[in-house]
Amino acid sequence: MKIAVLIPCHNEAPTIGQVVRDFRAAAPQADIYVYDNNSSDRTAEAAREAGVAPRFEPRQGKGNVVRRMFADVEADVYVLVDGDATYDARSAPEMIRRLTAESLDMVVGKRRPTGAAGAYRAGHEFGNRLLTGVVGWTFGGPFEDMLSGYRALSRRFVKSFPALATGFETETELTVHALSLKLPVAEVDTPYFARPRGSASKLQTYRDGARILASIVKLLKEERPLAFFSAIAAALAAAALVLAVPIFVTYAETGLVPRFPTAIAATGIVILAFLSLASAFILDSVRHGRLETRRLFYLRLPAASGEPP
Repeated sequence: MKIAVLIPCHNEAPTIGQVVRDFRAAAPQADIYVYDNNSSDRTAEAAREAGVAPRFEPRQGKGNVVRRMFADVEADVYVLVDGDATYDARSAPEMIRRLTAESLDMVVGKRRPTGAAGAYRAGHEFGNRLLTGVVGWTFGGPFEDMLSGYRALSRRFVKSFPALATGFETETELTVHALSLKLPVAEVDTPYFARPRGSASKLQTYRDGARILASIVKLLKEERPLAFFSAIAAALAAAALVLAVPIFVTYAETGLVPRFPTAIAATGIVILAFLSLASAFILDSVRHGRLETRRLFYLRLPAASGEPP
């Protein structure tokens, strides 16, 4: 069984050497790949000093790096981890064992802060809980830490994953891909450490949080079009009803329609509601066809089963 450790990096010179050494010790049978995403520091040199020849992705953004890694690297099991030394490499063998022993497609490292100051900022933890809850409510997922950057993935998951995201919303896309295809998944507790001194987070709380939320809305539109456009149709119908009720009351009392422009507006909104409802049914049929195609492509690849070397 071939195992690949994939490490996307942007300005991680202070930590990438430690990450490489930790994973080499924890999973000596694995091949380690470091992808440098336009770093302006010594990330590439630090990777070489640790014994890994870095690869490069010029398009900025973690999602772009993940897409490139998944396309380039051939393996049976993939371990995806950030290069900031906040994740515990010693959890990798258990994640790989769960993936292979139970024939899973994704095992997520559920972060458990070690108690060090700054390991998991309150704002990030709240945002993670909120977004994970939204995805769980929308797609029916079992995850508690959807935004974790530490995952073990099967080959058929990686090679069937469309990887359309460009930034930090790629974790959301990975999760929704698993949930939409109803793939077997699990979570494993893993310690989560504070960044070492000299290392700075690339995550911008409000900007990236907004991008992740927008990604969830986009995925809802694409993966649950019946619910999405039906909700829009219901909102439009309710707005039309609010406008139309006073008109009907006035007509019943006087036989006149004095607010003719309002009546036209209400009629137009009702037409939009029916168009939205029609779109919901049409796009839901299209989604079923796309889902069947993705499922069949996924099933062409073997499951990650057996014992790792």
